[in-house]
Order: sequence, then C-alpha cells, then structure tokens
Amino acid sequence: MAWQPEDGPLRQLAGYLRDSLNGYDRNLQKEAEQMLIQATSNPDFVNYLTFLFCTPHVPPAVALDQGTYDVVRFSAALNIKTKIHIAYSTIAQPSLAYIRSATLLGLRDPNPQIRSSAGSIITELLQQAGLLAWPEVLQELLSLVGNVSGDVPVVAQEAAMSALAKVCEDNKRLLDKDYSGQRPLDVILPRLMDFTSSDSPIIRNKALATIHVFLSQKTQVLTAWMEVFLGHLFRLANDPSVDVRRTVCQVFVQLVEVDPEKLIPHLDGLVNYILLQQHNREDPELALDAAEFWLASGEQVKLQPSLGAHIHQIIPVLLQSMIYDEDDALRLAADDADADKEDRVEDLKPQFAKSKAARLETAKADSHQHHNGSTANGANDAADDRSEGEVDEESEDLGDDPEDEWTLRKCSAAALDVFANVYHRPIFEIILPYLKETLRHPQWPNREAAVLTLGAVADGCMEAVTPHLPELIPYLISRLDDPQPVVRQITCWCLGRYSEWASHLDDPAQKVRYFEPMMDGILRRMLDHNKKVQEAAASAFASLEEKSEGNLVPYCEPILRQFVRCFGKYQDRNMYILYDCIQTLAERVHGSLAKPTLVNILMPALIDRYHQISDQSRELFPLLECLGYVATAYGDAFAPFAPPLFHRCIKIIYGNLQESVAAVNNEGVEEPDKDFLITSLDLLSAIIQAIDPAKSEALVVSAEPRFFDLLCYCMTDPNNEVRQSSYALLGDCSIHLFPQLQPYLPNVLPALIKQLDLDLIHDEETGFSVLNNACWSCGEIAVHEKVDLSPYLDRLYQGLLTIISNEEVIDSVNENAALTLGRLGIGGSESLAPHLGEYADIFLKSMSKIDFTREKASAFL
Repeated sequence: MAWQPEDGPLRQLAGYLRDSLNGYDRNLQKEAEQMLIQATSNPDFVNYLTFLFCTPHVPPAVALDQGTYDVVRFSAALNIKTKIHIAYSTIAQPSLAYIRSATLLGLRDPNPQIRSSAGSIITELLQQAGLLAWPEVLQELLSLVGNVSGDVPVVAQEAAMSALAKVCEDNKRLLDKDYSGQRPLDVILPRLMDFTSSDSPIIRNKALATIHVFLSQKTQVLTAWMEVFLGHLFRLANDPSVDVRRTVCQVFVQLVEVDPEKLIPHLDGLVNYILLQQHNREDPELALDAAEFWLASGEQVKLQPSLGAHIHQIIPVLLQSMIYDEDDALRLAADDADADKEDRVEDLKPQFAKSKAARLETAKADSHQHHNGSTANGANDAADDRSEGEVDEESEDLGDDPEDEWTLRKCSAAALDVFANVYHRPIFEIILPYLKETLRHPQWPNREAAVLTLGAVADGCMEAVTPHLPELIPYLISRLDDPQPVVRQITCWCLGRYSEWASHLDDPAQKVRYFEPMMDGILRRMLDHNKKVQEAAASAFASLEEKSEGNLVPYCEPILRQFVRCFGKYQDRNMYILYDCIQTLAERVHGSLAKPTLVNILMPALIDRYHQISDQSRELFPLLECLGYVATAYGDAFAPFAPPLFHRCIKIIYGNLQESVAAVNNEGVEEPDKDFLITSLDLLSAIIQAIDPAKSEALVVSAEPRFFDLLCYCMTDPNNEVRQSSYALLGDCSIHLFPQLQPYLPNVLPALIKQLDLDLIHDEETGFSVLNNACWSCGEIAVHEKVDLSPYLDRLYQGLLTIISNEEVIDSVNENAALTLGRLGIGGSESLAPHLGEYADIFLKSMSKIDFTREKASAFL
C-alpha cells in the first residue's frame, strides 16, 4: 500500500510551509522556518513534503483555499529540492522512489510553478546521485515530450522538454559514452530532431538548444546525423518564433567553429538569412545573435575565401548596426558634466596585482630570464589591439550603456575589425564613401558611428587608410571639441589607434602639423568635464605612449604637467588609468624621465597620492606598480623617495603574513588579500634594482622585521603569485645585495630546492612561472664564485636535471633550468664532472635554443 500521511502532522506542516513564504510577517516566517528545520530530522518529513507537492487538490485535513494551498505546494517543492541538495544521502530509498514518481506527475500538473519545480527537482536528483541512479528518467521524459500515450497536455510536454534539456546539459559527456555497444545519445538525438517539428515553439526551441549543447563535443552520433540535422536547421530558420530563430543563429555560429565545411555549399543563402535577422529591429537580441555569426565566420580560415565574395553585402549592414539607436542616443545625450561627482562604489572595478613576470617583462628581458613571457603593461596592448567593442567589454573605455553589456553595436564594430584584418584594402574601399558622407553628419550618433568605423579598421586597413590620414587626422582632432561627450570619447579612442602613424613621421614639419596637435588634443581631453571622456583620453594616451616609444622624450615636461593636473581632478576610477599612463611613459622614455626638473614635477603629486592611500586600499596595487616603473626609469634618482616606500612595503608584508598565520590558526579570521604581498614584493624588487647597492643595503639592514626573514616566509607561501614575486626578489637581491643575502642562504636554499619539484605544480600557468623564477634566482646565486653550494649541490642538480629532461616543461623554464645547471659548474665543477655523461646531451640541446646573453656565457664558464 502506498504511503499515506496522518491528518494532524499534514495540517501542521502545511501551515509552516505557508508561513515560511509569508513576506508580510517576518516573525511568523522566521518561526515557520525554524519549525521546518526541526522537522527535517523526522524520517517521514520528505514523504509529507512529497505528498503535498504532488497532490493538486486541497486535502480535507489541510483546510485551506486553493490559492493558499498552491503556495504550500510550491514551498514543499522548495524544501524537497533543498533536502536533496544538502542531505541526499540521508533520504531513504522508498522516499526517493516516491519523489521520482511525484516529479513525473508534477510535470503534468496544471500549475506552472509546480511543473517548473518538478523539473528542478529532477535536475537536483540527477546532480546529486548521477544519471545512472535513475536511467529510466530519460525514457520517461522522452515519452512525455513525444506524447507517446496520447493524453499529455502541451504544457506538460513543454515542462518535460525543459527538464530533458537540463538533464542533457548536465550529462552531455555521460550520454555520449558507450554502454555495451550503445550510447544513450543514439536514442536521444533522433528524438530531439523530431521534437524540432513540434507544434509548440517552446519545445522546438528547447529541442534545438539541446542539440546545440552536443555540437561543441563533435560527437560521433551527431556527426553521423549532421546532414539530417542541417535539414531540420534550415527548416527552422524561417520559424515564426523569434526565440527559435535566435537559437538557429546560435547554432550556425557553433557550426562555424565545429564543422565549417558543411556550411560552404549553403553560404549564399546563409549570408542573406543572417543579414535579414540582423535587420530585425523588434528584437535586439535576435539581431545580436545574428551579428555574432560575422565574428565567428570572419575568423574561420576555412570560410574566408567563400565569405569574401559577400563583403559588399555584409559591411553596409555592420555599419548601420554601429549607430546608436534612438533610446541610447537620448540617454547618452544627457550624460555630460560629471567630473566633480564622486565615483559610485559599483563604478570601481576590483583591482588585482599583476604578476612579477608581467611587470618586469620589458624592463629586464634584455638581462634576465626570470619572466614567464607575459606582456608588460598588457592593458595598453589590449586597448591597442582590440576593436572598440572589445575594448568596451573589458575597460568601459567608451561606456555606451550603463551596464556595459555586449551589444549589437559593439559586436558589429568587432566584426568590422575582424573583416578588416582578413580582407584589408577592399574593406576600406567599401567604407570610404560612407566615411566621406557621414564623418560630418549633422546628427551626432551618425558622426560617432563614422569615427568608430574609422577606428575599427585601423589595424587591418592601415596601408589603405594612410594616404587619407593627412586629411582625416585634423578632422578627428577637431572632433575632440565636439559638444557631445560620446563623440569626444570615441574620437580619443580612434586617435589612439592611429597614433603610431603620427608619432613616427620623419618630417619635423609633419610632426608639428599632425602628431603634436594629436598629442595635445588627447592630453586636453584627459581633463574633460566628463569622466568617461577623461577615461577614454587617458587610455588613448597610454596607447599613444606605447606606440610612440622614445619619440615622446622632447615632450615629457608638458605631458607630466598635465598628468599632475589630473591628480588634482580625477576621481578614484580614472586614477587607475592615470597610473597606467605614468608607468607607460616611464617604460618608454626610460632614463630621460630622471631629469631633476621632471622628477620635481611628477614625484610630489605621486607621493602626495601615496600618502592619501591606506594600507588596506586596493588602489595600492596600481600605485605601487606605477612607482615600480618610475623607480626603474629613474635609477638612482629614485633614492630620495625610496626609504619610506621601502619600509612601508616591509610593514605591509609583515602585517599580511601575520594575518595569514592568524587565519590558519583561527577559522573565524578571514584570509588576507595576497595581492598586497605581491605588489609590495614587486616594488621592493624595483627599488633594489634601481638605486645604488650601498643605499639598498642600508634599507635592507634597517628593515624591521628582518628583510630576509620575511622573504623566506614569502618563498613558502601557498599562493603561487606570492612565490613568483618572492623568487624574483631573491634573484634581484643576489645580483645587487649578495653580501647581505649570503648569511641567509642556509634558510633560503632548502625552500628553493623544494620549489624545483615538478610534482608541486598543480596550476601549470602560474606554477611554471614560480618555477621559472626559482630557477633563475638559483642561477644568480650560483654565479657568485665565493658561494659554497656543496651541501645542496646534489639536490639542486637532481632537481634541475629532472626539469630539463621533462618534455612537458615549457621552453622558458627548460632554458632557465639549463642556464642554472651550467652556472652550478662555476663553483661546483668537481662535483658535477662525474655526471657530465648523464646531462651533457640534454643540457646542450636546451642551451642551443637560447640566444647569446650574459647568462648563457656564464653557463659555459
């Protein structure tokens, strides 16, 4: 006999379930929640919940009206799902069987909330127990969707399809596995294709979306059915449902990536179809899904030859899609003077420390190989290399909507960028008449779109655009004074894209005519009365600095004076970009920034800001990074500013380590943010490299707690980025402060040897970076002739040999390990000589990949 509830407990439970969703009486709600928590210990609790959930009409014992009872049923469903989620293993098998049968009944329930809840419970059951614990559910769902019994209402079919879609998404790999010669997908996929012919647009859409889930796996089953699937897909392309057509577009994008050859015979019709969907003004999401096809297909090498025949159709549609719509134009037109308003908390994006490797890539690539190949100042490189849409997605440089969402406008601009990089001059020839007509358009949204167009093709069409730049650049500079902030904003970005041309003009007269006004105009916009224009200008100027390289040396003084004015005006968000401008300038002009007049302009503003920032502020990350670049550029001219910075870094490191110990010993103490450690270690490295060793020595000796004790702790920190920066600092100390380091080697070397163990690498990206710096720092220690490494030599040799012998180790680590192994011979030749036959071949193979450097020379001494 089926389980039956008792009237009293059922009535009581229904009351608690009702009250637990009472939003008007918080005390009553809280009391009900407590009673439900207590009830979970009753072995029949789940059965009572399930009975209420699957019983559509009010039981006599409950005595509630139907509307209130529906709330009780929904609350019961929520509690069932929670119980399964947090305590699945405690539910008895008969109760689980009851839940399973109830959820299948629930899919047929007339109440949409109950149908939806039934699907959620099915999904939760499978997530906790796995599909193999209830394999029959697939056939049950397929039968419901297909209305095999002939009596399943459409709404139940739809609910079952939603559940089936979630089951397939969560178990897509499991469904493609072979079980005694059969794959579940062999059965499911043909049924899903049949379901795309359902009279219900919900079922058609869900069925197609579920097939989409399996596309990325390139399953054998789907490959065998591909021609049949394409037939269904092309039929659905003209579906009256917008949602179905959205999914069709998404599937076409996926096919571009997984099976582009299948699309080539249909490309003519497909191009027309995608363009038609992109023209849809009633549903911007459909238009965006369609536009994504151009991004994917433009980058697909196998489609590029065939797609090239259609660029005259595609590009005009992209250009039209890059114009702000009327609603956005009205909103943005009102976005004007806000430079004096404080940033909202949500405007400030989280700041993270950059790795030591990235920070020192350019500064030290010529002399040291302890970097991991990351690009220095990557933010500027990214801003330069992406289209406007891509820039916005990361940095909100153009801020064309409050949420900074991916939009049709951005997608179209990014697609134009891709097409320009593939087809080059023909793209510019298509857009040139549009530019001539629209750049001076009386309506600002059209002007803005034209400037965006010109910027989007900068990378791919530079050769074709160059003859027109003497006319275009002055016009763009004039747009920096456009009354609309959005136009000023996009113009800054566009000029940044063309700054390389202007900065490398050979004729001094042309530089005066084009480069200097460009530079001056962007600098002026850095003090715009609109914060987004300030941001775009600062980003554009960082790009200009990156491309101009040493050509900015004669202009350092006016540049720095403008930066200092920005310190007085910027709110917190734009301050981060200002730091980037300063460090990029320092990186590009190097020692030219160390002139006393320039030092006296910049440093008071930087130090003043430094004093305003607390040790807990995340603004410390970009500020300390910026100071590190400035220190590298100044060299010993940085010495007057070093002591307070050095000792504050020591204080931050010590405090962070203390907090880490407290967190380990007390679960109630939160783990500190390790980025404070990373940026402080990196600035210490920069100071030690920059100033005279005698001055660095004085700072190290006066440090409290002791400098090398702190460094040893950091070298064993569980965080990879902390250890990466620690070993970089260790190597710098070996180069510049070896007499002070030497007494601590008995503490340093055991930690360093342990770091050479490849088994410690769990995250290859950051793990290899740590290993790289550890190898490099070891080599910098070994190169000192007076150092006695004999107690450690055998373990160092074994660790380094293992690294260079392992083919899975990345090249940069392999090469640094080989260099260090060679350097061990400087003071340990007698100990290494007997092993020569063991490592000579692999050592020479690794060394042959390395260009001639100081390290390579020392490795052969």
